[in-house]
Amino acid sequence: MTERTVTAHSMPPAQLAHQLRDAITRLNRRVRQARPVGDLTVTQLSALTSLKLAGALTPRELADVERVQPPTMTKIVAKLEERGLVQRTPHPTDGRQVILATTEGGRAVLDQFERVRDEWLAHRLAELSDADREALHHAAEILQRVSRA
Repeated sequence: MTERTVTAHSMPPAQLAHQLRDAITRLNRRVRQARPVGDLTVTQLSALTSLKLAGALTPRELADVERVQPPTMTKIVAKLEERGLVQRTPHPTDGRQVILATTEGGRAVLDQFERVRDEWLAHRLAELSDADREALHHAAEILQRVSRA
């Protein structure tokens, strides 16, 4: 009896979905572990990143984006503000609210995190064959399309 190799053509979509999700989750976890020396928590880093991407948000909007309760976000923002990574400014139309934005220092911290993570991943990619890197390039394009669907 011969062993049958499962190829992408014969793999059921649900099985491929599971395999991809598992690989992406593990890679994401490993990349997130590549961190410069610092004491930002993953939650603080995520909130800071969301603020950088959005430009500016109210604390409630940031809590919604991060999928945490507003009191939890209040604590996260307080720690980031203590370190000079975010700033509060008055809301332009609602005097009861404030707008949060990253500071220059906050953006510099995020840039440093990105550099360290990119360096870690680039080092791992350099260990692969040209064919594997080409396959990953193609896979990245496909995953971008899937994520936009």
